[in-house]
Amino acid sequence: MYKNNKRILCVGIATVDLVNEVDQFPVEDSEHRALTQRICRGGNATNTLVVLQQLGHQCAWAGTLADDANAEIILSDLTTHHVDLTHIKRIHNTTTPTSYVTLNRSTGSRTIVHYRDLAEYEFVDFQKINLGQFQWLHFEGRNISETKKMLHYAKQHYGSITRSLEVEKNRTDIEHLFPLADIILYSKNYANSIAATHADRFLTYMRKKIPNADLICAWGEQGAFALPKNSQLLYAPATPIENIVDTLGAGDTFNAAIIHQRLTHEDWQTALNTACQLAGKKCSQYGLNNIA
Repeated sequence: MYKNNKRILCVGIATVDLVNEVDQFPVEDSEHRALTQRICRGGNATNTLVVLQQLGHQCAWAGTLADDANAEIILSDLTTHHVDLTHIKRIHNTTTPTSYVTLNRSTGSRTIVHYRDLAEYEFVDFQKINLGQFQWLHFEGRNISETKKMLHYAKQHYGSITRSLEVEKNRTDIEHLFPLADIILYSKNYANSIAATHADRFLTYMRKKIPNADLICAWGEQGAFALPKNSQLLYAPATPIENIVDTLGAGDTFNAAIIHQRLTHEDWQTALNTACQLAGKKCSQYGLNNIA
């Protein structure tokens, strides 16, 4: 099963997604009938792990899990995908985070309303993990103060293990995490939040602030850019898709492909091309099963 035999730890969240597919996005204060509905596991870190597992890696999740019925949906899916759950933290008398997703069939876009009443994973829990068993550590850019401690600890004590950081949203003080990562995966949403309108200019700007990390930015249908250390700017076009059906998890799939390609020692241009291709494939199918 594990043809690549690389162990990867992801730190982040898992959710339960309630996905309603509609023919067009409803206007405010209206009733609208869903075409289909499905309930599934979501969350950036665990989505990335599920894709990486299908690409042949041994994957482990470090995150928190409630003790309600919805948590069983998460556990069942991750167990099916052979994700190691040794390092999760169960929290009692709370609820599983839930994302209410409206998926527009006419465009493939998704709108998410997220509810969370579950504590985040803490440094005290992360510190108990034997990180020496992993070849890659991937972090969601959230829970900033605790994630900063985790990244600093990993850099100080396990400096040979690659640390990647997903930057999806502009959270308070998130820039404090940037110097602690080897690879930073920025979203278009984050770039736009700091008034960047072009991915190439955004990465050139960030390079001045972060000289010692490989920088990547996915830009949706315009493709993706990378600015590796000591290298020129690279570009890969988005994969043309005849019928976009579901963009939910496309960014997580892109990130997983980058991690996979670098773990298997592919050059940056190949990694970028492959990540765009796999993200495109995700947009043309529902869910993450059989993505690889």
